[in-house]
Amino acid sequence: MINETKIASLITLLDDPDPQIFSQIEGELLSYGNEVIGYLEGAWEKSFDALLQERIENLIHKIQFINVKEDLSLWYQSGGFDLLRGFIIINKYQYPDLNEQKIINQIEAIKRDIWLQMMQEGSPIEKVKLINHVFYNIYGFSGNTANHQDPKNSYLSEVLESKKGNQISLAIIYSIIAQKLDIPIYGVNLPQHFILAYADNLTKYDEENGILFYINVFNKGYVFGKKDIDLFLKQLNINAEKLFYEPCSNTEILKRVIRNLISSYEKAGAIEKSEELVQLLEVLKD
Repeated sequence: MINETKIASLITLLDDPDPQIFSQIEGELLSYGNEVIGYLEGAWEKSFDALLQERIENLIHKIQFINVKEDLSLWYQSGGFDLLRGFIIINKYQYPDLNEQKIINQIEAIKRDIWLQMMQEGSPIEKVKLINHVFYNIYGFSGNTANHQDPKNSYLSEVLESKKGNQISLAIIYSIIAQKLDIPIYGVNLPQHFILAYADNLTKYDEENGILFYINVFNKGYVFGKKDIDLFLKQLNINAEKLFYEPCSNTEILKRVIRNLISSYEKAGAIEKSEELVQLLEVLKD
């Protein structure tokens, strides 16, 4: 049972000028975790002290950041199988009060609209053409070419609302929907680009990894082949490696999302955010 009187007393001491006392009070409040957030928000609303308000804001952020780290660690340690769940956790770094059910409903709505038009006998290319039609023409998703460095391009809730994102956020949404429809489309971690592969292992079109073709989600779902990746790597003067052609793990996908965010915040001068995201990246390391 939480001691409300004690919490209230601790909060009033948050504006103490002595750094040692403040650190001790902050540590005690942090130990309560989520339970204390409501009390902190109430105190912030009643206060006219700028220092106290700032310290309350920082404390709430610290608690919420701890939550994100713990959720991401649990996701990773559990095998990282649910890509949507992992992407939602990253989203909650910037938007801790995120309505998760709204996100799930938005994804399900797109999936349903594709499913209603889908013929089970359709070829892989026909299935991709249908996904492309619904994803780009009906829902209006597109690459954010005008403001590619905006951190919002990496947050699922923002991309679903604006219908604009970067290569990896659009690819994640596209692949999650495809997999919900039992269509084997997975992310491929190509240097300087993130693409998708139609990996039908039953067909064995490519003897090595069963890839039928690749999809460029940033370019309206353009379909291309292995030779195009060969050429792309040659232009970048990068040696071809197996991992540039095959589906990567969900953990690798989230690592790339976080790296994009670190780069975006560094360019925007938000150093504290980029440093926190480096901590999230550490959570996903073996």
